[in-house]
Amino acid sequence: MYRFCSFLLFLLIFQFASAQTEKVPFQSLDVFELEWASDPQISPDGSQVIYIRNGFDIMNDTSQGNLWIVNADGTSNRKLTSREVNESQARWSPSGDRIAFVSSTKYGSEVYMYWVASGQIAKLTHLDKSPGNLTWSPDGKHLAFTMFISEKPPVVAKMPSKPKGAKWAKPARITDRLKHERDGGGYMQPGFTHIFVMSSNGGTARQITTDNYNHGSRLSFSPDGSTIYFAANRVEDWEYRFRNSEIYSVDIQTKHITVLTSQDGPDYAPTVSPNGKTIAFLGYQDKIQTYQNTVLYTMNLDGSNRKILSYDLDSSVSRVSWDTNGKGLYFTYDDKGNSKIAYITISGKITKLADNLGGTTIGRPYGGGSYSVSSKGALVYTQTRPEYPSDLAMLQPKQKEPELITDLNSDILDYRTLGKVEEVWYSSSFDGRQIQGWIVKPPFYDASKTYPLLVENHGGPISNYGDRFSPEMQLYASDGYVVFYPNPRGSTSYGEEFANLLYNNYPGEDYNDVMDGVDYLVNKGIVDNSKLYVTGGSAGGIMTAWIIGKSNRFKAAVVHKPVINWISKTLVADNYYGYANSRYPGQPWENYETYWKFSPLSLVGNVETPTMVVVGMKDLRTPPSEAKQFYHALKLRKIESVLVELPDASHGIYKKPSNLISKVAHTLAWLRKYN
Repeated sequence: MYRFCSFLLFLLIFQFASAQTEKVPFQSLDVFELEWASDPQISPDGSQVIYIRNGFDIMNDTSQGNLWIVNADGTSNRKLTSREVNESQARWSPSGDRIAFVSSTKYGSEVYMYWVASGQIAKLTHLDKSPGNLTWSPDGKHLAFTMFISEKPPVVAKMPSKPKGAKWAKPARITDRLKHERDGGGYMQPGFTHIFVMSSNGGTARQITTDNYNHGSRLSFSPDGSTIYFAANRVEDWEYRFRNSEIYSVDIQTKHITVLTSQDGPDYAPTVSPNGKTIAFLGYQDKIQTYQNTVLYTMNLDGSNRKILSYDLDSSVSRVSWDTNGKGLYFTYDDKGNSKIAYITISGKITKLADNLGGTTIGRPYGGGSYSVSSKGALVYTQTRPEYPSDLAMLQPKQKEPELITDLNSDILDYRTLGKVEEVWYSSSFDGRQIQGWIVKPPFYDASKTYPLLVENHGGPISNYGDRFSPEMQLYASDGYVVFYPNPRGSTSYGEEFANLLYNNYPGEDYNDVMDGVDYLVNKGIVDNSKLYVTGGSAGGIMTAWIIGKSNRFKAAVVHKPVINWISKTLVADNYYGYANSRYPGQPWENYETYWKFSPLSLVGNVETPTMVVVGMKDLRTPPSEAKQFYHALKLRKIESVLVELPDASHGIYKKPSNLISKVAHTLAWLRKYN
């Protein structure tokens, strides 16, 4: 009897212990627990890395980022300062003895300095607005940055004095700008962004650009510190030539500005070689089409001898930096839904260094991320996989594989069973092209069963999904769906020709590419053909609305922040000026037949699918009027439908984590009605 009781007690203890360690699927509130690294900056000697450690504040429903510092081997990961405010733009001094950074205060953002040896910090500025593009001079004596300077409105009406204590309406907003509002920011105050220089010991910042142009680009000093190179659009009719920018130099003492390029198109992100003889920059000659690869150029300091360095790469180049000896440059690019870091010699030879860059866009599995390189070639970057958001990865010069030096999410993700992400390829029924996508299987997936399918279409459409961590995809999978997210034609990372297939043809055969993926999964026996669902946001919302206008195969749909009517969208969005000719020929009033032909609203008479429409009430990119047009049309046709409006959401719904959760929760609640 004693032995039996002992055995029973042991069994109960074992079961209790097992229950304590049993993993559960990813859950909604887990979103608030996620952390991710961004903007890593390695010290010149390669011994330490400073980075932004980001997370969510569950009480204030915001993201926040503090500066942390970690040794290159991953030891001594610690907070840089004791201040509990947002900190960013940390930049090592050339000698590595100081770190300049930007930090918020109760009056606005300011430039601060941190002394590495003592750990002391000091505020260096008293600025009117927030500084950006913080940059050291090569001798460490100066800091340059950009800052917005307000201007008076174009017309100021004289109002009568209001009685004492009266509460009148707010003053009128007045603009005469082509671009006068920005999604996520709202009304744009009159003014321009200019370049400033100040002593790294503090003091008054001196404005070195003038005139009514914006100078808000990356900054690069000449080796002697006398000149700053930057990009701007200082051309005549600059507002209407909105895709254009040129490379300029400005003498810090005389403030004299010299233009170095004249190509019609965006030339930007200049960076001067260590010997001061060559400028590398990004850009392309604008053909006015849907997509063009951004290429890497080099030229002499005076703008002569311009040439394309990345001629053999059929992908857009970004985030360029010189090596210390000036023999080549580091850069990033996307290839087949995965972001890479590579090195290119001045003769054009490219060597891939690292995969899996990204993880800094919390929500859906888009690209992103950044890196930095020490003087001896040690590379640190933000790495992501489907199992985790961005951590810091270190790659030493002779090392073949990178090593993670942070582990920011093991405290939560080690206790969750995530849906497994798998890559799929299939053939387009339209032209036989190979199309790439991914599926996320539900946690505890059983291969002997078939599952409902949820198609999640990406935005852009000129962008890409990839094998990156996504809390949204995991939440869908946790609810029992196989989630399919494809990169149909028009997606980036498959070459310029593939991304430009939607020129004057959007939506087009990208619809076929998505549906071919659905058929592929059905034919493989992975999903149940009688339980198909579809969703997507922005361009993915367009595709979702287009799909249910052309097919009744789906049991339910959720259309997030869509364009429904290209005629109305083109003239009310914050980027209303940017669609003619690059998307469709002419303006809407010149070619309304084409604009209407590609509008999902033109197909609404075919829709039989129960549909939820979701939009942020502060969305200026795909305004609520677009979502309402679709919802109202569906209601007039007596199609089962609901409209969900998120009061504090702009186009970037994920910026408030509760809105991200709300978006997913409403989507799943609607789909469950039709299981």
